[in-house]
Order: sequence, then C-alpha cells, then structure tokens
Amino acid sequence: MPIVNRIAALTDEIAAWRHDFHEHPELLYEVHRTAGIVADRLREFGCDEVVTGIGHTGVVGVIHGRKNNSGRVIGLRADMDALPIEEMSGVSYASKTPGMMHACGHDGHTAMLLGAAKYLTETRNFDGTAVMIFQPAEEGGAGGKAMVDDGLMTRWSIQEVYGLHNMPGLPEGHFALTPGPILAAADSFEIVVHGKGGHGGAGPHKAIDSVLIGSEIVGALQSIVARNVDPMKTAVVSACSFHAGSAFNIIPATATISGTARTFEPKVRDLVERRISEIAEGIARTYGGSAETNYTRMYPPTINHERETAIAADVARDVAGADRVNDRTTPIMA
Repeated sequence: MPIVNRIAALTDEIAAWRHDFHEHPELLYEVHRTAGIVADRLREFGCDEVVTGIGHTGVVGVIHGRKNNSGRVIGLRADMDALPIEEMSGVSYASKTPGMMHACGHDGHTAMLLGAAKYLTETRNFDGTAVMIFQPAEEGGAGGKAMVDDGLMTRWSIQEVYGLHNMPGLPEGHFALTPGPILAAADSFEIVVHGKGGHGGAGPHKAIDSVLIGSEIVGALQSIVARNVDPMKTAVVSACSFHAGSAFNIIPATATISGTARTFEPKVRDLVERRISEIAEGIARTYGGSAETNYTRMYPPTINHERETAIAADVARDVAGADRVNDRTTPIMA
C-alpha cells in the first residue's frame, strides 16, 4: 500500500492519540504520563529497542530497516510538553488539567511521530536505522540539550535529525522550510536602574529620577537595530516590561526594565548583548545614576543544514505535491 494511503488509514487512530494527549497536558520534564504512553505504544508497534529516561523523561524508539547496507542512522524528533495556559477553546477534548494546555501543538507532534513509528515498524521498507526521538521540556527547559548530554546522538550514532512544527496560518497540507536560519535565538534581558528617591513635587531636584533614566533607556534601545546592526542583518530588541514606584508623587529609587532580544547570527547576538548593557549604563551615568544589566541567552537560533533541508523538501514534494512546498520560506523571529 502506498505510504499516503496507509497513513490516511491511520488517521483516526493518530487523531485519538492526539486528543488524549491534549486532554492530559504536562509541563517541561514532568511528562511522565505522556512518556509512558509513548513508550508503551512503541513497544506494541514492535520497535527493536525502546529506552526511557533519556534527558530525564525523554523516550527513544529504535527501528531497523529490512536492510542495513548503507549504515545510515536517521533520527525523527517530536516534543511532548505543554504550556502553563488555561484552555478556553471549548473543544470536546479540551484540557482536563487546570492551568495547562497544549497551546503549541506538541500533542500533534507526538501523535504524528507515533504514527510514523507504527508505519515504519510494520513495513521496515528502508535501508538503515530510524530512531524515534520524543523530547521533553521544549518550552524553555532545553530538553533537547538534556537528551544530547545524556548520550542521545552518540549512543545510537545518529547522523541526521529531522523534525517539523505545526505552523498557524500555513494552509493545511502545505510545507514551509528553508536552509540556514529559520527561527531566531530567543534571549531575555533585565535592566535595573539605580537612582535616588525623592519627592516628585516638593523636591525633584534632590532626587536622581530612575523613571526618567529608564524611559531614556527604553527609547535608546531602539537605536541598536536602527543604527548598530547591519541593515542586511536581522534583529529585534523589545522592552516589554517597566516597573517603578508605588505612589503618584514619589520618585522611586529604582526602576526595572525587562524585554526580549531575537537574532539569527552569533555576531549579531554578541553585538545586541553588548549594546544593551553599554546604552543602559551610559545613560544612567549621564543622569547621575547607575544601571545593572542581566542578559540571559536562552535558546539559540534554529539553523537548518542545506543538504538535509533539500532532502526534506524533496520528500515533502513527493508526498504533498510541488505546489504545496515552499523551500525558501521567510525565517520568522519566533
């Protein structure tokens, strides 16, 4: 049976898995129920090896093809964790766990990879080894790194890894990919401005106004992208939170600014981090205060290898049709 027809026959079963995961979301590394179900299914399908606890709660299923002349070992990866969001969708399979929801689609990713595992174990119509990788803690927990640090790539000698993500706004059945950067590095920063408190009406001249300093910093941060980053490069610097004071007539001694920075290239990332600190400290000194900057590097950019991206695009065209595949999609700052 052609692959598209066989997968179509599995649709109801895959959807049922997805609905079950959606009803029972779990956060970060605490995906014990989800990981347990995944491991049980992989064993039922007949995977040659099923290993749990990789990267704390990650699951790996190994499937050998009918032949192994090539020696190829290919990883297929999905994430399992949900988000701390209250679901208000009203769907019949809505989250049953207060304050948690599969709002990023990892329930779908997990279900799809289980479907692939079932197909591959029953057909084994390939040369080499396929490794199913079910990752915890994608949502800020660096679960992929934890699995790699736990020996994921070396234990099974994985040569390439392929994954996909649902894309809101992309028509159903379409694929979008590109070689090189496709998702940005996501960093955070916090600037604490230190001034001198005082009365805003009776004695502002005796104070060092942290609100004024902070306001100048917020505006000046926009000069990083406008005047420091190469116009042919891409970066985002957004101050998203400003907290200071507690009374309408008192100048506070401190103000705290926090925000996010997004970049695609290491040199641009270095530049943005340096300039945020320099601007904050320089402006604060100008007004007689000081500023401390804490820049946190969170996730690095997602950078696709050119050869593997071309392979994925060719496969997508074979399955979905050339008119449904954009292999030069515009990268996004997510």
